Amino acid sequence: MTSVPLLDRLRALDWRLTPQRRVIAEVMGGDHVHLTAEEVLERARQRLPEVSLATVYNTLNELVSMGEVQPVDAGGGPTRYDPNTKDGHHHLVCLVCGDLRDVHPEGLEALELPRSEHFGFRVVNREVLFQGYCSNCGRP
Repeated sequence: MTSVPLLDRLRALDWRLTPQRRVIAEVMGGDHVHLTAEEVLERARQRLPEVSLATVYNTLNELVSMGEVQPVDAGGGPTRYDPNTKDGHHHLVCLVCGDLRDVHPEGLEALELPRSEHFGFRVVNREVLFQGYCSNCGRP
């Protein structure tokens, strides 16, 4: 399932696209993109060497607050950022190499907490993290 690229969504929102912001949005394009801030910096600097880590973090934080990027905690290691926020998916992570993939499993759209277990919360999102071993890592 392919969603509208992050850069196109930001243009539609008339978000001020400085050269640094544009490059950051560009490097986050594609399917199964789950980069750390440091990976975003590394890729962005290949296109625009003057991008700073502070700019990357500020931009990612703003994109998260706008709902255009989702932070993903895949257990252990730094936070990764997912620009695919519009299609309601879950994640599959390899326990050895950390490869992280978007998945759209069947039946999970009905996953809801029983009313008695809401503890006063109004649930607005749910995320399931599947863990396993990718084909490259096999089973240890």
